[in-house]
Amino acid sequence: MRTVQTSVRSLVEFLLREGDIDNRRVHDAASAMQEGSRLHRKIQKAQGSDYHAEVPLSYTWSEDSLKTIEVASSPEVIPDTDTVSITVDGRADGIIDAHTDASGNILSPVTIDEIKGTYRHLDKMEAPENVHLAQAKCYAYIYSHMQGLNSIRIRMTYVNMDSEAIRYFESDHTFHELSLWFNSLMTQYARWVRLELDWRDTRDLSIHELDFPYEYRTGQKELVTHVYHTIVHGRKLFLEAPTGTGKTIATVFPAIKAVGEGKARRIFYLTAKTVTRTVASDTVKLMRDSGLKLKSIVLTAKDKICFMDERTCNPEACPYACGHFDRVNEALYAILNEAMDYTRETIEEYSRRYMVCPFELALDISLFADMVICDYNYLFDPHVYLKRFFAEGKAADSIFLIDEAHNLVDRGRSMYSATFCKEDVLALKKSVKVYDTTLVKRLDAANRELLALKRDCMPTSDRHRYRVLDDISAFIRATERLYDRLLDYLENHDPSPLRDEILEFSFVVSHFLYIYELMDDKYVTYGFIDDNGEFDVRLYCVDPSNNLRDCMKRGIASILFSATLLPIRYFKSLLGADLEDYEVYAESTFDPDRRGLYLADGVTTKYSERGDTQYTSIARYIHDIVSVKRGNYMVFFPSYSFLSNVYTAYGALYSTECIRCQNDHMSEEEREQFLEEFKSTGGNIRANADSLIGFCVLGGIFSEGIDLQGESLIGSIIVGTGIPMVCDENEIIRDFFDSRGENGMKYAYIYPGFNKVLQAAGRVIRTHDDTGIVALLDYRFGYSSYRELYPREWQDVRRITLKSASAELMRFWEA
Repeated sequence: MRTVQTSVRSLVEFLLREGDIDNRRVHDAASAMQEGSRLHRKIQKAQGSDYHAEVPLSYTWSEDSLKTIEVASSPEVIPDTDTVSITVDGRADGIIDAHTDASGNILSPVTIDEIKGTYRHLDKMEAPENVHLAQAKCYAYIYSHMQGLNSIRIRMTYVNMDSEAIRYFESDHTFHELSLWFNSLMTQYARWVRLELDWRDTRDLSIHELDFPYEYRTGQKELVTHVYHTIVHGRKLFLEAPTGTGKTIATVFPAIKAVGEGKARRIFYLTAKTVTRTVASDTVKLMRDSGLKLKSIVLTAKDKICFMDERTCNPEACPYACGHFDRVNEALYAILNEAMDYTRETIEEYSRRYMVCPFELALDISLFADMVICDYNYLFDPHVYLKRFFAEGKAADSIFLIDEAHNLVDRGRSMYSATFCKEDVLALKKSVKVYDTTLVKRLDAANRELLALKRDCMPTSDRHRYRVLDDISAFIRATERLYDRLLDYLENHDPSPLRDEILEFSFVVSHFLYIYELMDDKYVTYGFIDDNGEFDVRLYCVDPSNNLRDCMKRGIASILFSATLLPIRYFKSLLGADLEDYEVYAESTFDPDRRGLYLADGVTTKYSERGDTQYTSIARYIHDIVSVKRGNYMVFFPSYSFLSNVYTAYGALYSTECIRCQNDHMSEEEREQFLEEFKSTGGNIRANADSLIGFCVLGGIFSEGIDLQGESLIGSIIVGTGIPMVCDENEIIRDFFDSRGENGMKYAYIYPGFNKVLQAAGRVIRTHDDTGIVALLDYRFGYSSYRELYPREWQDVRRITLKSASAELMRFWEA
């Protein structure tokens, strides 16, 4: 007999979901969870001594037990001898003892109390929600079975989150009735369990027989070993792996082996960009060609996979939302039986066939997938993360493979920061003033607190445009009251001409309050008045390490890898490393003689030295470098403004016909056309043809993630050290780390800038057959503060001047 475990809540929410997807109905937001828990405790404490709160319950059900149970007046026969056993557990909110009179007559039976918080008006509720009642019925059956009860009462307790008003729904049930209902429910669930267990047997056998699909490159087997040991020991590994080391297969292969050995249930491959998700998916397909049986899914953002022109998720606007939950389990069962590579195209095919939402179907498929390939958001974002996997209390059974991990610092700061704009409050007040006087009063209260904070931030001649705020607790209290009223309005005013505006504002408020609850000493709260006089309060997560570490605790082990994870100490400190975690620097497998690395003297992008002289010198360097060998080159600039100035200087000296410029408003189609021109000319440059030169921005869409192999790109020219612009938040980062004894300049400017340089340099040598050059156009690269950041394979850098550049590069290309 094969055994599995599930929770009561997961069981009923999966099997008994029904009806429509409807974003017009307000669901209790994450920021309200704490308030809901408080009300639970308040109700429980108000009960008498016969009330037992938070009672753990567990029951193990098996198909064998049904062979003697009458269902629908006839014995239920299970022909399959390979039966399953399912342990169902949960925690009843309350169990109330039976009451009897002096003669022992039962006045009221044992009662299961299930408490639910809501923003709905209780007097409009006609009955409890079916799923809520089903959860209570499961507890009632389990407790009746444990205690040998013939009957039991269920009390559904609904509490309004705003007014704290309470309404009860009570019903009495016999054990026989509950037994028939519960066994029918478990019989349905057993079908899904058998599907899952049979697949795991097939998968694990294929993994056991799977070999590494290539001959190991130098050092690659050691990488595989490091990853595997990290998973076994439940640690984090920070892996700096230059291009060509085969880091994707070296992380995915040992993770799959660990799954096949029962050390983990599934793998999450997390990325920042679509192109790296494609690489991961292709790696799995490669191993499938070698016999691997693995269910994998690539999660596509809702905006991209939605069938509708406008994403309005309600049954009136979308036919796929209408009745979605009535049909989705049928669609899910079909796709799980008939496919194992759940691409966007496959998901869309089944979604159309069964008329269900493709995004929601994809999320359901992920529960049964062995590998989920998705954006960082699905693990790290406090609102988007997959609660079906990572909600509090769920087992940590996943491996996290985090690709291009250098991107996670800025993404972490963004996801765990929040902004509240005073002008948004005034705009909403203007809209609602004739509709809801209570909401207007709460908007006024929040605005008064914002006005007080704004007065403290009025700019003076000796002050930044921002000011750190030490105490915003009065504003938070006003905002919490405002949020309660927003949810009340949304729940109980439908339809409403203001619904969309209030809903959008409520998301902002919810996020702000949620982030406020997360704040610790790694945050800075500041107020800011922009050039238009608008005032913002910002909760800025300067150091996201605690939040990211907590997210990674949801799994067994995390492998964070990138070609540019330098300096490793900087990334480990900001990405949540613990003392016992590992770090590995993989040696480059490329022949160093196939890459020329040059440092140009006499030019810089320093603000104090910018001007026509510098722009002209940089233009001459670019021309001399690309003239030595015809081919495709990319030049990376610190900003669009700098790019434009050098372009003008270049045009004054030479023809710009061969130059293609990135702009800051390129559509996806324009980006593809830009890259396609490099691909189509690669290897086809005639001896008398001009080189193709791409003028791009450092840190932009073309400086990382693109893969132009062979002669599609033979040179990367990097203008400047990549130092970010001086701005309020970078200055806050600098001051923050200075105050903690670190070098704030490096944390705020030098390290992030140099990482962009390394990414741009990595565009050139993509395969072992590639040959190309990297030119660093800024004399500051020769400073010791930068040389200490060079990767190991950069020890052969050669200095050039405008006079020597052509001759030096000629020697490289003719070698």
